[in-house]
Amino acid sequence: MEKLGTQEILSAITAGLGEWRKLAQPLATRYRVAGLREGAAFMAAVADAAADAGQDPELRLGRGFVDVAVSTVDDGGGRWVTAQDLELARTISGLAQEHGLRAVPGEVVQLELALDTADHTVVAPFWSALLTGEPGHVVGDTVLDPTNRVPSLWFQRTDAHEVPRQRWHFDVWLAPEVADERIAAAVAAGGTVVDDAGAPSFTVLADPDGNKVCVCTALTRD
Repeated sequence: MEKLGTQEILSAITAGLGEWRKLAQPLATRYRVAGLREGAAFMAAVADAAADAGQDPELRLGRGFVDVAVSTVDDGGGRWVTAQDLELARTISGLAQEHGLRAVPGEVVQLELALDTADHTVVAPFWSALLTGEPGHVVGDTVLDPTNRVPSLWFQRTDAHEVPRQRWHFDVWLAPEVADERIAAAVAAGGTVVDDAGAPSFTVLADPDGNKVCVCTALTRD
């Protein structure tokens, strides 16, 4: 299946998938459930529908919620959203309605790790082996664990430099409608906005010690 561009995905969300949000790789949402039995019953219905479609969404059941993420893994290990994923999302939304569940997409979040490096081909195999157990789980400039046990790690190209200049930062992917609120909360807690020129795609914050983090959304991305 062909990978969809971010703007194609956002258009689909606007056109009828309003309870889903595009994160770094997947399309995701969260549903409120009354308890474990209700959540498990909904997950079973999703699993049946996904199996019939030949797809493997990620499902997570917690206290009062079910998280769902849909994406397609290609032969090279890349994780993308395709038209088939959009169709599965529509099916899942219909199942949620049948089960009387309320979507709270503003609560979805994905954490990515980002590491500055002048040449990711040198360091990527090390981090892939450390995080996933195999050196070959590198897709482009990103280490992707096939089973999503750990956050993805992508390598941001930079000039060669000496430590202790900060080389690590977090990318916190949020639903667009909650990004400003989250940034404001972080600033109220002692942080500062370092650079918002890339907003709403990304906004760079720093904690009181100067450690940087990016708040990311899918808006304005290709």
